[in-house]
Amino acid sequence: MKRNTPLTDYQAHCLQIATDKNLSPKQKAHFLSLEAENNIPYLSLSEQTEQALSERVICDMYEGHAPYKPRYVLPDYERFLKQGSEYLELEPAQDFDDALNMLMILYHHVPSVTGLPVFLGYLDRLLMPYVFDQTEEQLYKKLKHFWIMLDRTLPDAFMHANIGPEDSVICRLILKIDAQLQQVAPNLTFMYNAERTPESLFLQAIDNICKCSKPHIANDVIHTAAFDNQGYGIVSCYNSLPLCGGGSTLSRINLREVALRSANSDDFLTQQLPKYCQYQHELIERRTAFLYEESNFFQSSFLVHEGLIQPERFAPMFGIFGMAEAVNILMEKDGINATYAPDSQALSLAYQISHQLSDYVDATPVTYGVNQRAMLHAQSGISSDKDTTPGVRIPYGEEPNPVDHIMAVAPHHQYYVSGVSDILTVDETIKQNPQALMQLCKGAFAHGMREFTANVASNDLVRVTGYMVRLSDIKKFKEQGSRINTTWLGDEAAENCHILNRQPRVISREQSMRYDK
Repeated sequence: MKRNTPLTDYQAHCLQIATDKNLSPKQKAHFLSLEAENNIPYLSLSEQTEQALSERVICDMYEGHAPYKPRYVLPDYERFLKQGSEYLELEPAQDFDDALNMLMILYHHVPSVTGLPVFLGYLDRLLMPYVFDQTEEQLYKKLKHFWIMLDRTLPDAFMHANIGPEDSVICRLILKIDAQLQQVAPNLTFMYNAERTPESLFLQAIDNICKCSKPHIANDVIHTAAFDNQGYGIVSCYNSLPLCGGGSTLSRINLREVALRSANSDDFLTQQLPKYCQYQHELIERRTAFLYEESNFFQSSFLVHEGLIQPERFAPMFGIFGMAEAVNILMEKDGINATYAPDSQALSLAYQISHQLSDYVDATPVTYGVNQRAMLHAQSGISSDKDTTPGVRIPYGEEPNPVDHIMAVAPHHQYYVSGVSDILTVDETIKQNPQALMQLCKGAFAHGMREFTANVASNDLVRVTGYMVRLSDIKKFKEQGSRINTTWLGDEAAENCHILNRQPRVISREQSMRYDK
């Protein structure tokens, strides 16, 4: 192909995307749109904040140079089904088929950072009012088709459905179907509440984890207490956000980089961390100002006009990652022989850092946010991260037995209202004893954990940072590509973040007994 003039770097990169043999036309269109978005000049920042961003001490999660849509959107799907939509020319749902059809239509109009919806709603609550006299066999067939359609038409592992904590035929059928199909999408969170969740339903959810590493289990009691009466949802990678709103933007601080710039732990806590918190606050303010004041999203979206989302229910997410590396660096600088591990004195510094971050976010107003505040988030990593561990997790390959693991990370959870997680990798022997995993989850929640997630070592379907991938898809990705939009992220994470180095652990009877005490 001959050209009269040399290509610019931007044009050459776009051409590379357009000619990539492993990308589908839709995937090419998405990546090309990102290139155009990032060809816009970046928002104006102070010199110090711009430098912190360029050095990646703070990170904008590559959301785009001019944010024209919120990062995460959690519509009021119940209202949508009841009232219909003038914009989409839809009447209110009258039966189960109407509800499924209407949800699929609306999903294609819900924006997010991925270009696809990250929140599908509490599907059991949404669909139960339309069950009427249908048999379980009829519902199973329709839900299975719906589940397959979600994966084939919205092939993104950040797409997230919620179910529970109450029992229902829809809840149980979704669990049954998800275990049978073992799809990457949608991701799934089960809300557990001891007073509202029957033991048999909880055990079914736990048995699903043994089969396909889904669902993620959320501590409904803690989450409900942290939000108002309109409720919350879990989306994407363990992000807890207000219903009828969402997350406007997510910026994060690389605590490892802050520690490297600190003389010791005292300098870190009193000088460097407060400074970079201020830089991140400026970045959040500038990005949300553009979203609210210049992008026209909240002025023009039918989601707002029809009451499916409310601008004041969006919160910016104040994220952090690299806690383990930061603490290890600071221990060395303090001359203390300790690392970020169970029963280590280094943990007290880690908890102090989390507490200080929480205090900063609680005390620092933002212009656009729920109650004029951001929400603290332990960010679960991205595929390009190197030499850092997601959020407040224990580094991959250093995981102890599951009980010690949970006891080490659980004290952090009280501080991270908009999401914190760890991933336990358990030996495949758990498939013969799912009750042990259930007891571990109950114990974790009793010790204050907001989230409980486990991979089973022998499963093809596993969690990366929060989203799902099939290991078999990663193995063939470089040669064949993938119809799933997020497989490339899993492939990159395996190379950069060493996610495949997680150590599978056995849950022993002795451990469980010690934990119960």
